Amino acid sequence: MHYKIYRLSTIHSTFHPRSTTQPTMPESLEQETVSAQEAPEFAAAQFVRWFRDVAPYVHAFRGKTFVVAFGGELVQANALNDLVQDLSLLSALGIRLVLVHGSRPQVNEQLRLKGFHAQFDRGRAPMDADALECAKEAAGEIRLDIEAAFSQGLPNTPMSHAQIRVISGNFVTARPTGIIDGVDYGHTGTVRKIDIDALRFAIERGSIVLLSPLGFSPTGEAFNLAFEELATSVATALRAEKLIFLTESPGVINADGTVATELARLDADALLASGTLPEDTAFYLQFASRAVKRGVTRAHLIPFAMDGVVLLEIFTHDGVGTMVVEDTLDDLRPATIDDVGAILQLIEPLEADGTLLPRGRAIIERDVENFTVLEHDGVIYGCATLHDYPADAMAEMGCLIVHSEWQGTGEGEMLLRHMESRARALGAKRFFVLTTRTSHWFLKRGFVQGGVADLPKEKQAHYNRSRNSLIFIKRL
Repeated sequence: MHYKIYRLSTIHSTFHPRSTTQPTMPESLEQETVSAQEAPEFAAAQFVRWFRDVAPYVHAFRGKTFVVAFGGELVQANALNDLVQDLSLLSALGIRLVLVHGSRPQVNEQLRLKGFHAQFDRGRAPMDADALECAKEAAGEIRLDIEAAFSQGLPNTPMSHAQIRVISGNFVTARPTGIIDGVDYGHTGTVRKIDIDALRFAIERGSIVLLSPLGFSPTGEAFNLAFEELATSVATALRAEKLIFLTESPGVINADGTVATELARLDADALLASGTLPEDTAFYLQFASRAVKRGVTRAHLIPFAMDGVVLLEIFTHDGVGTMVVEDTLDDLRPATIDDVGAILQLIEPLEADGTLLPRGRAIIERDVENFTVLEHDGVIYGCATLHDYPADAMAEMGCLIVHSEWQGTGEGEMLLRHMESRARALGAKRFFVLTTRTSHWFLKRGFVQGGVADLPKEKQAHYNRSRNSLIFIKRL
């Protein structure tokens, strides 16, 4: 007997998280056929691998604040319960959460049922007293639905035995929008002040704060707020690690139909200025860019229709939507002594299969200043070393490694270009590598095969003839 085993794809697996359509099971899960005898061992190995993959993100985000914002469309689509279960998991992992919900579809439905013709879309619009009452009813209804969802604790469910405290309150002071171009916006308001001390007090004690799109003035008047503006204001005031918008669109789409996984803020602003983005995407992207400009570390646009989308965005390398940052997160930088452990983890599998000569921790610590590491979102997943031979105007690149889960998207070439640039800066005219397994990779990138006699004199004296490594040289 054989079993078909489906496993959630992680980093750079066969599920391509950039797809513009919502994945069906074969697209979002890898399928492998194993025998009945192999199945338990296979499943256990995959579970262990997955757990190890997500561990760096768990460490990185524990104690950090996420603001998660979603519109009433998500509630309409019956996606609330799944989202709440995933958010409960984040809370259990020590992530501090503030939720901001919208209610436009529900407000419009209330207006329709009561015989009013006014309908609200994205953006600011005038609101009279009747529409405000509908907004209050819709917000109250959704708030109760969310609180009820967090109260689930049935056995054999993801929220079994969970005790999640959800706190709502008058955290937001609002002011009227006033009259713009002769139009009185009535009960439509804007954020005036956020009670940050009260918010921090709640989230630092493990509670989830839930904010509805309503604010109150010092005189006790209520004003309807755009939840996107509210979420951006809260994330900015809290200096949140992440602002996450769950939207109907998949994110910013590239020309080839894939999702742009990461945008520097200036690039996002350029796209907005170009006027080429779909209206829905542009609307949310402007708030994401604004939040990052004001100090939020990362802002995300992710599609709520994808099951587990928040977990996929946070706990996989590329995520499933578009992330806006002040600068791109991929970071080539000199290694420090604190990186030795991560470098050893990258090197050890290649030492074990003979690709690299064994190096101990002491050697890595001694040579750490020669290493450059490739880092993304706090996780080191690539490295290389550079050794200078100034007497011969040559430099050697060694230990070029990109973790297997990150290979195939150009990181190796990024490291190579960086090391070539460093070698030029040192005055090297020729650049060489020694390899036993990857000769074709270097040949494709302009290297030519050489011999021991072509090496610097110092390197010739230490060349390990028993390994018989091939020598490849490139003119800089």
